[in-house]
Amino acid sequence: MTTPDRPRTLVTGGSRGIGAAVARRLARAGHDLVLAYRTDAEAATRTAAEVEALGAACTVVRADVVDPGAVDRLFSEAGPLTGVVSNAGATLHIGPLAETPVEVIARTVELNLTSALYVARAAVRAMSVSRGGSGGVLVTIGSGAATTGSPGEYVQYAAAKAGVDAMTLGLAQEVARDGVRVVAVAPGIIETTIHADAGEPGRLARVGPSVPMGRPGEPSEVADAVAWLMSPEASYVTGTTVRVGGGR
Repeated sequence: MTTPDRPRTLVTGGSRGIGAAVARRLARAGHDLVLAYRTDAEAATRTAAEVEALGAACTVVRADVVDPGAVDRLFSEAGPLTGVVSNAGATLHIGPLAETPVEVIARTVELNLTSALYVARAAVRAMSVSRGGSGGVLVTIGSGAATTGSPGEYVQYAAAKAGVDAMTLGLAQEVARDGVRVVAVAPGIIETTIHADAGEPGRLARVGPSVPMGRPGEPSEVADAVAWLMSPEASYVTGTTVRVGGGR
Protein backbone atom coordinates (compact mmCIF):
# COMPACT_ATOMS: atom_id res chain seq x y z
CA MET A 1 0.00 0.00 0.00
CA THR A 2 1.17 3.53 -0.79
CA THR A 3 2.48 5.39 2.24
CA PRO A 4 2.16 9.19 2.69
CA ASP A 5 5.91 9.79 2.48
CA ARG A 6 6.37 8.01 -0.87
CA PRO A 7 5.82 9.80 -4.18
CA ARG A 8 3.12 8.25 -6.35
CA THR A 9 3.59 8.49 -10.10
CA LEU A 10 1.35 7.61 -13.04
CA VAL A 11 3.10 6.36 -16.20
CA THR A 12 1.06 6.15 -19.39
CA GLY A 13 2.25 3.59 -21.91
CA GLY A 14 3.85 1.96 -18.88
CA SER A 15 3.80 -1.65 -19.97
CA ARG A 16 6.73 -1.77 -22.43
CA GLY A 17 9.80 0.00 -23.76
CA ILE A 18 10.60 3.41 -22.33
CA GLY A 19 7.50 3.41 -20.13
CA ALA A 20 8.43 0.14 -18.45
CA ALA A 21 12.03 1.30 -17.98
CA VAL A 22 10.77 4.51 -16.37
CA ALA A 23 8.52 2.52 -14.04
CA ARG A 24 11.40 0.32 -12.90
CA ARG A 25 13.73 3.30 -12.44
CA LEU A 26 11.19 5.25 -10.42
CA ALA A 27 10.49 2.20 -8.27
CA ARG A 28 14.20 2.06 -7.45
CA ALA A 29 14.02 5.75 -6.55
CA GLY A 30 11.24 5.09 -4.05
CA HIS A 31 8.11 5.88 -6.07
CA ASP A 32 4.89 3.94 -5.97
CA LEU A 33 3.44 3.50 -9.45
CA VAL A 34 0.24 3.53 -11.46
CA LEU A 35 0.82 1.91 -14.86
CA ALA A 36 -1.58 2.72 -17.67
CA TYR A 37 -1.68 0.55 -20.80
CA ARG A 38 -3.96 0.21 -23.82
CA THR A 39 -3.72 -3.35 -25.18
CA ASP A 40 -0.81 -5.42 -23.86
CA ALA A 41 -2.16 -6.71 -20.58
CA GLU A 42 0.51 -9.41 -20.34
CA ALA A 43 3.33 -6.86 -20.57
CA ALA A 44 1.59 -4.60 -18.05
CA THR A 45 1.27 -7.46 -15.59
CA ARG A 46 4.92 -8.37 -16.08
CA THR A 47 6.12 -4.80 -15.55
CA ALA A 48 3.93 -4.44 -12.46
CA ALA A 49 5.52 -7.57 -10.99
CA GLU A 50 9.00 -6.15 -11.67
CA VAL A 51 8.05 -2.89 -9.98
CA GLU A 52 6.62 -4.67 -6.95
CA ALA A 53 9.76 -6.81 -6.68
CA LEU A 54 11.65 -3.53 -6.26
CA GLY A 55 9.52 -2.67 -3.24
CA ALA A 56 6.97 -0.36 -4.84
CA ALA A 57 3.20 -0.51 -4.67
CA CYS A 58 1.75 -0.73 -8.17
CA THR A 59 -1.71 -0.30 -9.67
CA VAL A 60 -2.43 -1.27 -13.28
CA VAL A 61 -5.18 0.52 -15.23
CA ARG A 62 -6.29 -0.10 -18.79
CA ALA A 63 -6.94 3.19 -20.57
CA ASP A 64 -6.81 4.57 -24.10
CA VAL A 65 -5.41 8.07 -23.65
CA VAL A 66 -6.75 9.32 -26.99
CA ASP A 67 -10.20 9.18 -25.34
CA PRO A 68 -10.66 12.14 -22.96
CA GLY A 69 -13.27 10.22 -20.97
CA ALA A 70 -10.82 7.36 -20.50
CA VAL A 71 -8.17 9.83 -19.32
CA ASP A 72 -10.57 11.21 -16.71
CA ARG A 73 -11.37 7.67 -15.52
CA LEU A 74 -7.66 6.82 -15.40
CA PHE A 75 -6.88 9.74 -13.12
CA SER A 76 -9.88 8.96 -10.96
CA GLU A 77 -8.65 5.39 -10.47
CA ALA A 78 -5.07 6.56 -9.94
CA GLY A 79 -5.97 8.60 -6.87
CA PRO A 80 -3.67 11.26 -5.39
CA LEU A 81 -0.51 11.76 -7.44
CA THR A 82 2.79 13.57 -7.09
CA GLY A 83 4.01 12.81 -10.60
CA VAL A 84 2.85 11.94 -14.11
CA VAL A 85 4.97 10.58 -16.95
CA SER A 86 3.06 11.00 -20.21
CA ASN A 87 4.77 8.38 -22.34
CA ALA A 88 2.15 6.84 -24.64
CA GLY A 89 3.07 7.39 -28.28
CA ALA A 90 4.14 5.75 -31.55
CA THR A 91 5.31 6.66 -35.04
CA LEU A 92 2.79 4.20 -36.61
CA HIS A 93 4.32 4.50 -40.10
CA ILE A 94 7.60 5.14 -41.89
CA GLY A 95 7.66 6.91 -45.24
CA PRO A 96 7.39 10.29 -46.99
CA LEU A 97 4.43 12.46 -46.01
CA ALA A 98 3.00 12.38 -49.55
CA GLU A 99 2.78 8.59 -49.32
CA THR A 100 1.30 8.49 -45.81
CA PRO A 101 -2.45 7.75 -45.64
CA VAL A 102 -4.45 10.64 -44.21
CA GLU A 103 -5.93 8.41 -41.54
CA VAL A 104 -2.41 7.55 -40.33
CA ILE A 105 -1.56 11.25 -40.15
CA ALA A 106 -4.66 11.90 -38.06
CA ARG A 107 -3.98 8.95 -35.74
CA THR A 108 -0.35 9.99 -35.30
CA VAL A 109 -1.24 13.53 -34.23
CA GLU A 110 -4.05 12.26 -32.01
CA LEU A 111 -1.82 9.77 -30.21
CA ASN A 112 1.34 11.86 -29.89
CA LEU A 113 -0.03 15.37 -29.32
CA THR A 114 -3.76 15.43 -28.60
CA SER A 115 -3.52 12.68 -25.99
CA ALA A 116 -0.53 14.43 -24.40
CA LEU A 117 -2.68 17.53 -24.01
CA TYR A 118 -5.47 15.48 -22.41
CA VAL A 119 -3.02 13.88 -19.98
CA ALA A 120 -1.37 17.22 -19.20
CA ARG A 121 -4.75 18.81 -18.48
CA ALA A 122 -5.70 15.99 -16.13
CA ALA A 123 -2.27 16.05 -14.46
CA VAL A 124 -2.54 19.74 -13.64
CA ARG A 125 -6.06 19.27 -12.30
CA ALA A 126 -4.83 16.40 -10.11
CA MET A 127 -1.61 17.91 -8.77
CA SER A 128 -1.98 21.70 -8.68
CA VAL A 129 -2.16 23.18 -5.20
CA SER A 130 -5.03 25.52 -6.10
CA ARG A 131 -7.17 22.47 -6.91
CA GLY A 132 -6.35 20.58 -3.73
CA GLY A 133 -3.29 18.69 -4.95
CA SER A 134 0.06 18.53 -3.23
CA GLY A 135 2.06 19.74 -6.24
CA GLY A 136 4.20 17.56 -8.44
CA VAL A 137 5.96 17.02 -11.75
CA LEU A 138 4.65 16.29 -15.23
CA VAL A 139 7.19 14.75 -17.60
CA THR A 140 6.11 14.24 -21.20
CA ILE A 141 8.15 11.98 -23.47
CA GLY A 142 8.74 13.94 -26.64
CA SER A 143 11.24 13.11 -29.38
CA GLY A 144 14.41 14.36 -31.00
CA ALA A 145 12.35 14.26 -34.19
CA ALA A 146 10.73 17.51 -33.06
CA THR A 147 13.83 19.41 -34.14
CA THR A 148 15.19 17.19 -36.91
CA GLY A 149 11.85 17.04 -38.74
CA SER A 150 12.42 13.37 -39.75
CA PRO A 151 12.21 13.94 -43.51
CA GLY A 152 11.32 10.85 -45.52
CA GLU A 153 10.33 8.92 -42.41
CA TYR A 154 7.57 10.52 -40.31
CA VAL A 155 7.17 14.27 -40.68
CA GLN A 156 3.72 14.06 -39.07
CA TYR A 157 5.18 12.45 -35.95
CA ALA A 158 7.92 15.10 -35.78
CA ALA A 159 5.30 17.84 -36.05
CA ALA A 160 3.25 16.31 -33.24
CA LYS A 161 6.29 16.04 -30.97
CA ALA A 162 7.20 19.66 -31.72
CA GLY A 163 3.77 20.46 -30.36
CA VAL A 164 4.73 18.62 -27.16
CA ASP A 165 7.75 20.92 -26.78
CA ALA A 166 5.50 23.98 -27.18
CA MET A 167 3.01 22.58 -24.68
CA THR A 168 5.82 21.97 -22.19
CA LEU A 169 6.99 25.58 -22.36
CA GLY A 170 3.58 27.20 -22.22
CA LEU A 171 2.01 24.97 -19.58
CA ALA A 172 5.08 25.24 -17.34
CA GLN A 173 4.61 29.01 -17.25
CA GLU A 174 0.89 28.64 -16.55
CA VAL A 175 1.38 26.46 -13.48
CA ALA A 176 4.82 27.51 -12.20
CA ARG A 177 3.29 29.17 -9.15
CA ASP A 178 0.80 26.39 -8.53
CA GLY A 179 3.23 23.74 -7.35
CA VAL A 180 3.63 21.88 -10.65
CA ARG A 181 6.78 21.61 -12.75
CA VAL A 182 6.34 20.69 -16.43
CA VAL A 183 9.24 19.24 -18.40
CA ALA A 184 9.86 16.94 -21.35
CA VAL A 185 12.44 14.37 -22.36
CA ALA A 186 13.26 14.01 -26.06
CA PRO A 187 14.77 10.59 -26.84
CA GLY A 188 16.70 9.99 -30.01
CA ILE A 189 17.11 6.52 -31.56
CA ILE A 190 16.26 4.10 -28.75
CA GLU A 191 16.23 0.29 -28.61
CA THR A 192 12.49 -0.36 -28.41
CA THR A 193 9.81 -2.02 -30.53
CA ILE A 194 8.62 1.35 -31.90
CA HIS A 195 10.58 0.72 -35.12
CA ALA A 196 9.20 -2.77 -35.72
CA ASP A 197 5.71 -1.61 -34.79
CA ALA A 198 5.95 1.03 -37.53
CA GLY A 199 6.92 -1.60 -40.09
CA GLU A 200 10.74 -1.51 -40.17
CA PRO A 201 12.31 -3.96 -37.71
CA GLY A 202 15.78 -3.20 -39.11
CA ARG A 203 15.60 0.56 -38.63
CA LEU A 204 18.00 0.55 -35.68
CA ALA A 205 20.68 -1.08 -37.81
CA ARG A 206 20.04 1.45 -40.59
CA VAL A 207 20.09 4.66 -38.56
CA GLY A 208 22.05 3.70 -35.44
CA PRO A 209 25.48 4.29 -37.01
CA SER A 210 24.48 7.87 -37.92
CA VAL A 211 24.20 8.84 -34.24
CA PRO A 212 27.33 10.79 -33.19
CA MET A 213 27.93 8.36 -30.32
CA GLY A 214 27.70 5.51 -32.84
CA ARG A 215 24.88 3.52 -31.23
CA PRO A 216 21.20 3.59 -30.34
CA GLY A 217 20.29 4.48 -26.77
CA GLU A 218 18.79 2.18 -24.18
CA PRO A 219 15.38 2.77 -22.54
CA SER A 220 17.15 2.86 -19.18
CA GLU A 221 19.15 5.91 -20.31
CA VAL A 222 15.92 7.78 -21.01
CA ALA A 223 14.51 6.58 -17.69
CA ASP A 224 17.51 8.00 -15.82
CA ALA A 225 16.76 11.45 -17.24
CA VAL A 226 13.11 11.16 -16.25
CA ALA A 227 14.04 10.12 -12.71
CA TRP A 228 16.35 13.11 -12.34
CA LEU A 229 13.71 15.54 -13.60
CA MET A 230 11.25 14.15 -11.07
CA SER A 231 13.72 14.39 -8.21
CA PRO A 232 14.35 17.25 -5.75
CA GLU A 233 17.69 17.79 -7.49
CA ALA A 234 15.74 19.26 -10.44
CA SER A 235 13.55 21.51 -8.28
CA TYR A 236 14.37 24.63 -10.33
CA VAL A 237 13.92 22.97 -13.73
CA THR A 238 10.69 23.60 -15.58
CA GLY A 239 9.49 24.59 -19.06
CA THR A 240 12.32 22.80 -20.85
CA THR A 241 12.98 19.69 -22.92
CA VAL A 242 15.97 17.51 -22.09
CA ARG A 243 17.41 15.71 -25.11
CA VAL A 244 18.67 12.14 -24.72
CA GLY A 245 19.91 11.41 -28.21
CA GLY A 246 23.59 10.58 -28.25
CA GLY A 247 24.43 13.92 -29.81
CA ARG A 248 21.79 13.84 -32.51
